[in-house]
Amino acid sequence: MNHLPDLALSLAPLLATTLAVVAALWLLHWLVLGRRSDIGKGRRLPRQLALLAATIAGLVLVVLALPVAESTRNQVITLIGVLLSGVIAFSSTTIVANVMAGLVLRMTQPFHTGDFIQAGEHFGRITERGLFDTEIQTEHRELVALSNSWLLANPVTVVLASGAIVSANVSLGYDVHHARVRSLLLAAAEKAGLKDPFVQVIELADHAVSYRINGLLSEVKSLLTARSELHIAVLDALHGDGVEIVSPAFMNQRQISPEQRFMPDGKDPQPVAVPDGSRAEDVVFDKAELAGQRAQARHALITELRRLEAEEKEAKGDDREALGRQIESVRMQLAELAALAVEEVDTEAVTIGGEETDEKSADPAEAKEADPSPTHTPRPSGKIPTSESGNTPNN
Repeated sequence: MNHLPDLALSLAPLLATTLAVVAALWLLHWLVLGRRSDIGKGRRLPRQLALLAATIAGLVLVVLALPVAESTRNQVITLIGVLLSGVIAFSSTTIVANVMAGLVLRMTQPFHTGDFIQAGEHFGRITERGLFDTEIQTEHRELVALSNSWLLANPVTVVLASGAIVSANVSLGYDVHHARVRSLLLAAAEKAGLKDPFVQVIELADHAVSYRINGLLSEVKSLLTARSELHIAVLDALHGDGVEIVSPAFMNQRQISPEQRFMPDGKDPQPVAVPDGSRAEDVVFDKAELAGQRAQARHALITELRRLEAEEKEAKGDDREALGRQIESVRMQLAELAALAVEEVDTEAVTIGGEETDEKSADPAEAKEADPSPTHTPRPSGKIPTSESGNTPNN
């Protein structure tokens, strides 16, 4: 019994250190992540790394507070280092592998938020880049999460923001001269709004000649629409010049006259009315488009902020005050970007099971009984703040 006070005194530093570390980690988690549920995966990455480093540091502090000899304490710290090294060394199929892959992708920057990528069978635009996975929005408006380790181990095709090649294939019979086909396909590409078009003969099959028309699309955001417009232009160009898009392998069991043609008549149909500004990409890649715009706007504002701060250090008097006001304006615009993200999260939070719930409902249990699978709703297209120059650079 006489040893209990001595034991309590020896354990007091350990208990105090443990409680302080736990409280500090909880407070740090609440400050950097808990109170900001609107933070995207890309902005969570440095915060999660900071929490991981803080946790390891807290564990070391607890070890240092152990009431043991210094040699034993050093052995425990060495053991922790060995364990961490072992986890990293044998983490090819674990969570740590995704963390390491996420860091590599951050350093190499093979793609950015808003880019079109083709990864395996998945094609879409990047919406978020996180510590463990990368999220893309497909052409069917679905959100797909791809693990960072998988992206690092497999080829990823990235559509350049400066332009992409759009192409269409068509097979025609040997009775149509290739020079005639070439001129018609080039005209179709120009009509579809593509630059620097060129035609390739890709196959001489037994029954047909396969052609490919290619053209450069400068505005890659309209990639889906451009592909569709090119196919329509090819149909119009070939049919308008009397070229049938059939090959000798085409079979028909009806008795027909030699003058019969398998194509629409020469009358131009009435164009289909399309709402102003309506594009497939606006519906399909809504989240990816907003993510790309915000990333570009944030990059522009941060660049402008650094430039102004550098000039402020060298300025004096009234010039310094003017630069200070400009810096404050840029910081306010950065805050507006964060507010847009909060608004987007709030919009998604009230959409459950395909029905918009009442945000002011007094019984939260009713909301939990609803269908838990969220449906996709158009994101708010709020104005993206830009720097005073009014330009948002492309990545």
